[in-house]
Amino acid sequence: MHIWHTIAAAWRDFVHVFAGLGPFGLLALAVLDSAGIPIVAGVDLLLVSFAAQQPSQAWFAAICAIAGSIVGSAFLFAIARKGGEVFLAKHISRGTGKRLHAWFEEYGLVTVFIPALSPLPLPLKVPIFCAGALEVRWESFLFVVLAARAIRYFALAALGREYGTRTFAFLKAHAILVALIALALGICAVGTLHFMERAERSPARQASSSQEQ
Repeated sequence: MHIWHTIAAAWRDFVHVFAGLGPFGLLALAVLDSAGIPIVAGVDLLLVSFAAQQPSQAWFAAICAIAGSIVGSAFLFAIARKGGEVFLAKHISRGTGKRLHAWFEEYGLVTVFIPALSPLPLPLKVPIFCAGALEVRWESFLFVVLAARAIRYFALAALGREYGTRTFAFLKAHAILVALIALALGICAVGTLHFMERAERSPARQASSSQEQ
């Protein structure tokens, strides 16, 4: 047990180093978290702490968290695209990874949007692997991550300014509502994405038809 206490203490010190760097430390922590290094709730806690202690920096801190998350997610997505199906197979052979892969095939980028949005701990790495290995368009992937993280981190910054350290108690007390809002927003975001993709394809189809005529 002693070694686990030592590891936990070292991990807290590691996170505190980033906290001492202000919003830019939050950016770096968000990069690591989204790149696949598990820092459970670390970015959220740090953002709420900044917002509570320095309300004037809340929005800038949220922007740093969003930027870091996009960079980290893009890194993971690029690795998956390069590795393709062989890389993905290592993470979906059984258990949770296999289920998440099936959900991605059924629901697409909704499985990326919801965990990227929700402050509740939901798996994100495997859906990003799926999106990359199955060669989802860069624009589509980045749009979904940006939309989800912007909503999440600006909302946490606002709640941190309002409720301070009680923010997570508030979210826990309304967990079902938070999950339903995440689902609804995910459907709206992906629906918007599909609409944009159809709109992009329409001019190309019209040009092709004109050439054939």
